Parts: sequence; structure tokens; C-alpha cells
Amino acid sequence: MPPVDEFDDFYKSTRTSLLQQTFALTGDLPASRSAVRDAFVAAWHHWRKVSRLEDPVGWVRPLAWRHAQRRHSARIFHRDRKLDPDIRATLDALAKLPITQRKVLLLTHLADVSMADMAREVGLTQHDAETRLQLATAEFAMQREVPTTAIRPLFEPLRDHVADVRWPRVTIVRRAGTTRRRTHTAVGAVAVVGALVLCGVAVTDAQGVRPSLENARSTGVAALRLGAGPAGSEAPEPDAEAAAAHTLVAIDTDDLVTVDQLTTRFPGRWRQTGTGGAKTGILLPCQSTRFADPEGNSSAVQQFKAPARKQQSRSSMVQTVEMSTTNSGAKAAYDVMRGWFGGCSDARVQLISTYDVDRVGDDASLLVLRSWKEPQTTMVAGVARTGRATTITFTRVQDTDRPDLAGEAGLLADAVNGLCALPETGPCAEKPELAATAPVPAGEVPAMLSEVDLPPVAGVERPWIGTEARVALTNLAASRCDATRFDVKAMRRNMTRSFVIPEAKLSDLFGLTETVGLLPSKRARSFVGDVRTRLASCDDRELGTDVVRVADVSTKKQDLTVWHVTTEISDNETVTYLMGIVRDGGSVAQVGFVPDGKVQMAPGAFVALVHRALDRLPVLAAKR
Repeated sequence: MPPVDEFDDFYKSTRTSLLQQTFALTGDLPASRSAVRDAFVAAWHHWRKVSRLEDPVGWVRPLAWRHAQRRHSARIFHRDRKLDPDIRATLDALAKLPITQRKVLLLTHLADVSMADMAREVGLTQHDAETRLQLATAEFAMQREVPTTAIRPLFEPLRDHVADVRWPRVTIVRRAGTTRRRTHTAVGAVAVVGALVLCGVAVTDAQGVRPSLENARSTGVAALRLGAGPAGSEAPEPDAEAAAAHTLVAIDTDDLVTVDQLTTRFPGRWRQTGTGGAKTGILLPCQSTRFADPEGNSSAVQQFKAPARKQQSRSSMVQTVEMSTTNSGAKAAYDVMRGWFGGCSDARVQLISTYDVDRVGDDASLLVLRSWKEPQTTMVAGVARTGRATTITFTRVQDTDRPDLAGEAGLLADAVNGLCALPETGPCAEKPELAATAPVPAGEVPAMLSEVDLPPVAGVERPWIGTEARVALTNLAASRCDATRFDVKAMRRNMTRSFVIPEAKLSDLFGLTETVGLLPSKRARSFVGDVRTRLASCDDRELGTDVVRVADVSTKKQDLTVWHVTTEISDNETVTYLMGIVRDGGSVAQVGFVPDGKVQMAPGAFVALVHRALDRLPVLAAKR
């Protein structure tokens, strides 16, 4: 069936039930009708993605409910003298329920959704949703003075009441969806001029977040100044195109992650707090600039905290949003945000892992970091883009446990789903899928290790400092067993750098060194094979030397081997060091670490570091 016919059938078959549900939620029929209409306009605007969902109504209904709640401020059904007393009594009883209880009750009796889908739609765990439903059922039945088994028939008069509501023709709804972007463009143009003059890019308050400019939702005056026609008509195409780069998109609290959503993903006593760092705009660890897109037109931020509880650590969450004026600007902002965390320059912060998150917006990633300062914390930065909107969900927990990656991906999906109905945005989120991926290129030589890759060493609280990379005339990463050189014939792009911990009062031998170079692929395989052969025979060649291979991986494209080497340099002194060799295609790297007594990396940390060196190595062969 053509998309137009699909949408037309969807609109005609679902609008009355959606209006019944929205009217029951608010008791405001005019606001509900407008909200449902606008939700269908947005649905056509995003029909390519909405039509692929298993339950398109589940996309439209939350949008209609948000719009309706935003528009109505009183129980105006009290003023409708013609309203049936039974309907008024039902609406009165519903109005006495907390909003979440009201939603679960209506979804249960008026929508064809499973318990799991109902819980997800209201942002609760299934257990919590069931509890709220039980409370809502008991309270509503008491208010209406009926048994709980007689609740459903009470909603039938509401459907009869809304059945005769006049709807705009579906062609009008589709046309409004098609021209929606132009409309927002025309309306916002004058407001953005004022925004640029006043430099009011980000406005926050102690309660959390509000639009960057309080008057961001401008009036029709702006459209008239741009030469727009009467209300409902399209602005002239050239003006709309010219204004597109200056659309000011207001970001409301309803567009951001809610406390309920956060609690569902990470149980705790979460509360919204003020926005710290307002003077500088630097709100997050690793964040190096106030905005990822300095040419963007609006932004928002909110913060949450949860105190420590029994078996739960102290936690915090920050969400930031930036709206760019172009898709290319948003793509660049997404890369900048990932770069903040992937190349974090904060002292003693280590990048643990990086993941692509599929089925969430246009682009999405999770970056797991750990701060080794006391108290040690685990941090997860979720970064996503949908159209011209980019968002970060940043969680921090005072422990070193493995984070709940599924929960983190779900939180990022919640953030995208809150934004994807805004103008100039793109795909919403479905159930996220995680895949481990290479780290974000970082540092002056992205093919080499950086400070953010290095694990701590026992008993030392100072940060690693790397030397400047230089041409590898000498290979300090080599062991006495292999004496590998990187200044050989056919070797290109050969570089070396070292990492030390200044003022830590350690041996002069202590430190970590990496050397990289590029060879023809066949020659690179032979290069690695020679190193392996020399290490395998070192016990026989070097008296007093003990070599243990602790990791070994070999494929046609890649190689990785790590050794633990102990050498007696005198009757009273022994040197221990770790060494690894890796290859990706024609790119090769050697990593060496010399500890100082008990000042060593944790078990397995060096092997993981050599794997990170392999992950970064492919950049060396990239065209420059």
C-alpha cells in the first residue's frame, strides 16, 4: 500500500480512540482535539520511520498527551453545562489521580497494549507499573463508587461524547506535515535575530531547564515580516530556504529525559538539581568547550542526583542538548562531543571502552570512562544525533563496577525519543543494539596510544604524561631479547613516544613506550614473525632471562602477542618488563612497559592496553 494510503487509513481508524484517551487524561476537549491533530501532523512529517514501528499509535499517543497537558490548565469540563453528569463524574475521579496513575489506568482500559508496553510508555518498570495500576484502580473505583470490575464501561460514554467531533480532512493534515518545517522556519527567524543580538544561547534556572530563550516560540509577526501569507498558507519558497539556517527551535522540559525514565533505567531516589558551572558553561568532565557547535541556535541542560543507599553508590546524571542550524553542523557537533570523551584530557581519567548504538537516531555512541582519583568513579557518556539535534546523557557512579550498558543505551534512546518530534530532527529510537567499536581518534598522532588509554599503577596518584611523538630512530619499546628496529628499509611513518609519571620518585627505568610504523602487508607479517621467533629463543640465548608468553592472537589481517620478560642484570638486581607486538595489515606497533618494584599495572591491564594499541593502529595506514 502506498505511504499516503497507509497514513490515511491510520488517521481515520485511530483518531477517535486517541481523542477519547487524551480527553480522559485532561478533561479538556478543545486542547485534546488540537493535540491529537498536531500529533498526526508530526506523524506524517516522520511517517517514513513511524510507519515501520510495530505500534505507530504508541508513537503518536505520548506526543498527543504531552501537547494536551501543555495546553490545558484547568478542568474546563466543569464549565460545560451540557456535559453528561456521568462523564463529569468520571473525569472528576480521573483528575484526582496522580498523572502517572491516570496514564496507566487509561492505557489499561482504553488502549490495546501489553503490560510491558504500558510500563515502557509511562517510563516505569513493569513491577512499578503494576503497583501504580493497582492503586489507580482502587482509588478510581472508590471515587466512582463502583466495583473494580465495573470500571471499563464507565469510559464508553467518553467515546460517544467525542465521536461527533469534526476533524480536518486528511489531506490538510498531510499538507501541514509536509510544510511543518517551513512553518517553524518562518516563525522562528525573527526570534533568532534577537537571540543573536542578546547572546542568550543557553538559559537555565535552579529547577533544571527551560528553552534557551523564553520567547523562543515566537508569534506570527515573524512570519509576516518574512513575507508569509495568511495563516495556514505556505511561506514563499526562497524565503523559507533562506531562513532555514536560522530556525530557532525551543527545547522544553517535556522534550528531555524525565525523573521517571531515569528511575526506570537506574533505580534510586533521583531528584532534579540546579545547573552547576553556569558561568563557564562547562558542565561535564572532559568537556573542553562550552558548545560543541558554536554556531548552534539553542541549547538546554538538566542535572539529576541520587544519594548513596544500601547497596547503591552515589550517582548523578547530566543531559545536554544542542540544536544546530544545519545537518552538517549537527554532524560536526556529534563528532566534537565524542571527541571530548574519547580524547579526555582530564588527569587520571581512562577510556575503558567504546560502543556504537544502533537503532537510536541518526548516530549514537556510548563511551565508558573511569576516573582513578578518589573517590574512584565510573562514567558513561552517551552521545546521539537525530537530524539537527545532538544530545549527551552523562552518568557518574562512585564505584568501579561494570556499568549497566543496556540501561545506558536505553537512557540515550529515551533522550532521542524526547527530541525526535521537534522540527528539523530525524529518526526516533527503537530498542538499542550495542556493538563494541574502535576508540575515537585522539591526540596529535591518533594511531598511537594517548594518556586517556593508560591504566593507573599501584600506589601512585599522579597522572601519566606523554612525550611528544618523534621519528623512531631508536626503539625504546624493544626488549633486550628482540632489539627490534623501526628505522629499517621500506618502513614509513615510524614514530615513537614515551609515557612517564613525573615527580613520583620512581626508578629512571620506569615508564611505557610505544613505537609504530607502516610496511607493505607481507613485510609487516614477516616483521612480527621475526620478533616472535627472537622472543621464543631468548631463554636459550640470554642466560638469566625468563620469557613467558601471556597472550597470542594471529589472523591473516591482525597479530597480537604479549610477553612477560625477567632478566638478571647482576647478582643482586633483576629487571622485569612487559612487551607486546601488534599488527593490522601493514601497520605495526611495539609497546613496552618497565614497572618499578610494586609500582605495577593491575593483572591483565597491560594486555588490555596492547589490545587498545591494536585498536588505534589502523589510523596509521589511512590516507593523509
